[in-house]
Amino acid sequence: MRRDFHRHPEIGFTEFRTASKVVERLTCLGYEVIYGQDAMDGKSRRGLPSDEVLESCFNRALKDGTNPEIIEKMRGGYTAVIGVLKGKADGPTVAFRFDMDALPVCESAEVDHIPNVEGFRSEYEGNMHACGHDGHTTIGLGLAEKLADQQFAGTVKFIFQPAEEGVRGAYSIVQKGMLDDVDYLFCQHLGTGVPLGEFHGGSTGFFASTKLSAHFRGVSSHAGASPEEGRNALLGAATALLNIHAIPRFSSGTTRINVGVLEGGTAANIIPDYAKMVIETRSISEEVNEELEKRVRDIVKHSAAMHELEFEIEMIGKAIPIRCDQSLVDLAIEEAKQVDGFTSFKPFRESGSIGSEDASFMIERVQKNGGQATYMVIGTDIPAPHHHPKFDIQEEVLPRSVELLNRIARRML
Repeated sequence: MRRDFHRHPEIGFTEFRTASKVVERLTCLGYEVIYGQDAMDGKSRRGLPSDEVLESCFNRALKDGTNPEIIEKMRGGYTAVIGVLKGKADGPTVAFRFDMDALPVCESAEVDHIPNVEGFRSEYEGNMHACGHDGHTTIGLGLAEKLADQQFAGTVKFIFQPAEEGVRGAYSIVQKGMLDDVDYLFCQHLGTGVPLGEFHGGSTGFFASTKLSAHFRGVSSHAGASPEEGRNALLGAATALLNIHAIPRFSSGTTRINVGVLEGGTAANIIPDYAKMVIETRSISEEVNEELEKRVRDIVKHSAAMHELEFEIEMIGKAIPIRCDQSLVDLAIEEAKQVDGFTSFKPFRESGSIGSEDASFMIERVQKNGGQATYMVIGTDIPAPHHHPKFDIQEEVLPRSVELLNRIARRML
């Protein structure tokens, strides 16, 4: 199952094939399945691909034999899937979240890359499961199979989330109300520098983050004959770039800032009339991140004004810090100690290198409603860092992860 997902990696909001497989499996196991616009608030999605990209990926899924009736409900990027199963008696609602999306990374074809050697390298050139989400989806479906016997008291809810990369997809699921009945939420990630056999019951150090797309619009003209008649959008964007990277660091909290994309122009002899930037801010403090975002917006505005340009700024992703509940951290470690293969146990994965996670919005909603949540890390040795063309996981981590989550679910229920 994991290798099938690995061969067919789909980036955020285009997980039509992956999500359809999840729908089919959950339905077969007897779960109530909620998907499409029933599972997501369309206006709350962030960083949605263009209509052309969405439709192209939809058609690719159809050509790969995906059930057309299922993905028709997902058309336009509604690729979240929620599975719900009630047990034999009343009890709490326990949710597990699994992300499904891949990355725009070209997978290695070198002879030491196991997916290439074993024949399950990406068939979608330029896309790759370079962060382990193929493993996450597989673990979720394995857990769903374990719990299909309904021998528990309460309700289990499986949240298969699109577009975690770029922190884009979770917020729309939260805004649809899919977390409002959840008493306990468990999120998890494979790898992140934690070795095989090690388990962390919670995580700290996730950054608040904002992803912005800035668009500059000017006037084109001949760069040799009439340069004064043009308004150079690329020059305005370059002005903004240099000043964004000159924003000072903060004494009150660790920060990161980056302009990851700058593009514009069509030819050497044409004043560019359009330019685009993609920017991210990060901070360990939500308040500091908000201040960084404000300064970035001000710089874009005034850089555009300097060059007499029009501009617009679009938020394409956002995350907030995560606070794990100690009681769930302790409980998860207790259960991990009962699973063969786990030999080292730590309460928290303490590293800003984890980056940012939009599961943060799910965790926040559950906690604000009086529930509890944690974000666990399950170790696996990796031959290359996350988001690298040679990224891979050790597949023996999959069954032990399923067993761990099964023990946690039955303990909570």
